[in-house]
Amino acid sequence: MNRADVIILGGGLVGLTLALALDRHEISSIVVDPVDPATVQVAGFDGRASAIASASWKMLEAIGLGERLAGQGCPIRAIRAADGLTPRALVFDTSDEEGPLGIMFENRLLRRTLHAAVADAKHITLLAPARPVTTIRDETKVTVTLDDGTIITTPLLVAAEGRHSPTREAAGIEVARWRYDHAAIIATLGHEMPHGNIAHELFYPSGPFALLPMLDDADGHRSAIVWTVAGKDAEAMMGLPDRAFLAEAEKRMGGMLGALRAASPRSSYALGFHHAARITDTRLALVGDAAHGIHPIAGQGLNLGLRDVAALTEVLVDGLRLGLDTGDAQLLARYQSWRALDTFLVAAATDSLTRLYGIPGPTAREVRRFGMDVVERVAPLKRMFMAEARGESGALPKLLQGVEV
Repeated sequence: MNRADVIILGGGLVGLTLALALDRHEISSIVVDPVDPATVQVAGFDGRASAIASASWKMLEAIGLGERLAGQGCPIRAIRAADGLTPRALVFDTSDEEGPLGIMFENRLLRRTLHAAVADAKHITLLAPARPVTTIRDETKVTVTLDDGTIITTPLLVAAEGRHSPTREAAGIEVARWRYDHAAIIATLGHEMPHGNIAHELFYPSGPFALLPMLDDADGHRSAIVWTVAGKDAEAMMGLPDRAFLAEAEKRMGGMLGALRAASPRSSYALGFHHAARITDTRLALVGDAAHGIHPIAGQGLNLGLRDVAALTEVLVDGLRLGLDTGDAQLLARYQSWRALDTFLVAAATDSLTRLYGIPGPTAREVRRFGMDVVERVAPLKRMFMAEARGESGALPKLLQGVEV
């Protein structure tokens, strides 16, 4: 009970997925999470929804989560990106044979499913609520003392604690970070007309407006929105009565889905960027938001963390087969080199898009629209962007291809 192949600090979506991926390959883990599992599963804890890219979905299927989640998410059959409400748009669509570009899930459903799977797992110990008080990493092992006095040891510590990872800070890992003068308003809206399984990304100088298809509920059609507004306007937008908020949302959408209704409470959070200079240290690996945090403009934040999970799992499985322990420096070097380029390119691309679409004026708008027209018409370029949307670009770990390691 007090020793495992891996200790994972953080029991969020990425941390628990990593534990389950390792469990599938008979690698033991202890997950230490400061939040009571009952708290994170209540309806009001997290009203957000996440787009699981098709490659990430293949991994969830490969580790046994697909059957638990089947039919509970809304497939994304097309993505339509436009500069404002212009009819000129860049459209990514897919055939039934190819499968959806991604699937929209409510975060609370993902959390509930992950916790249920962890409870059934043979090689996972979840300690929650629990906090690490001291962590000692040396050349031979990692020792973690918890707030109740429990001492646990492992060859490898994984930090999955989110953007403000104390483990990353204690390791002295430098982080490039800045804040955008933006806040994201999150809500689920009901609407009169069906969404047709199309995700819309409408770019405005004040920030993008994403409209993401959700499964219908008893009251009718639904979509999730991620509405980026100027930081100074966030408080006022959050304070609007529902009727006024829905009227503003309908203007942004150009009335494309008809009359709107509020289908969830609103939430808001400030937007920022951070990228760790390295994602490993002595017997330490970073995953998810502990390693990188990006603007939600392309909906890739969670998927980037799931790509970390797939790569780290493959590295550890291969290492154990060679007789190495999970914290071996060679394995961590492989994980670092595998993930460094991908995370940097995705982070740089989302940051560039954020800045490009924030430039006001008719000249900038025409340049953006011309660029989108080019991508729409040049097939190889469009295929490259579609592969990125699916999470299928670069050297894919086996789990993202839908097969176990």
